[in-house]
Amino acid sequence: MDTLTRMRAFLSVVDAEGFSAAARKTGRSKALLSKYVRELEDELGVLLINRTTRQVALTAAGEIYVSRASTILADLEALNEEAREATGEARGTLRVTAARTFGDAALGLSLVEFSAAHPDISLDLHLNDAFVNLVDEGFDVAIRMTRLTDSAMIARRLASLDFTICATPEFLAIHGTPTHPTDISRMPAVIDSNAKALYNWTFKDPATGDPIPVNVSGRFSANSPYTVRAATLAGLGVALTPDFVVRDDIAQGRLVSILEDFVPRDAGIYAVFPHRRHLPARTRVFVDFLATWFRKNAGGRDSAAD
Repeated sequence: MDTLTRMRAFLSVVDAEGFSAAARKTGRSKALLSKYVRELEDELGVLLINRTTRQVALTAAGEIYVSRASTILADLEALNEEAREATGEARGTLRVTAARTFGDAALGLSLVEFSAAHPDISLDLHLNDAFVNLVDEGFDVAIRMTRLTDSAMIARRLASLDFTICATPEFLAIHGTPTHPTDISRMPAVIDSNAKALYNWTFKDPATGDPIPVNVSGRFSANSPYTVRAATLAGLGVALTPDFVVRDDIAQGRLVSILEDFVPRDAGIYAVFPHRRHLPARTRVFVDFLATWFRKNAGGRDSAAD
């Protein structure tokens, strides 16, 4: 147990890149962390960290040890989770990453309601529109709104995700209402710079199923669907955006949905997590909760996907 305590202290110092930062993060004193790391080095008979007044740097032995120690502690945590799962317990910290759009929309209520329903699980939520590598950045689950292609992960489909091509009635009165996707190429577009499509939107021929790629251009782009919505409402162009972002605007007549038969319907909202020998109970409980929540609140289809 002393060795495990020292290993955790060592890893906390490495992760925080310093004793002071690790002390603030773990709630332990800098002197105690330094004592644990020194005792670990004495036990091993090697220097793991080169200490300077400003930072700590791993030695060659430290580089090797940090990798193996991380694996050992991860396996130990997985073993503990497996034992807890056998007794129905789900507890601990769950690190989740999701797009800011997801958190800001009504869909984000699913995360709040999960936390309220499971007081033994601490939800550490990071909203980030950039793509996040779960393994490298230490996340348990990612909520992704996409056409899923990453087979290196396990994914559970929570709900379908429809996209909408839309513009204001005034914009369409000036530029005309498109009857075919290629008509879009001659109109100004509002670009969601987070989307994979960017300036190349792909439609689907309703008769043959063949893709119809269309190059678009415009003078306004933003890395937020809600800002794209605002620009579209201002008449700056035609937009490709998730349906839930503009649903109310379309219902109220502020925006008009166009080319509905040509918009692909193959995207979804997924809970994505790394392949693991033992899936932590808290991860399983979280994903099950979301699947149920979406089935009740967003018409989600509960199914697995590779």
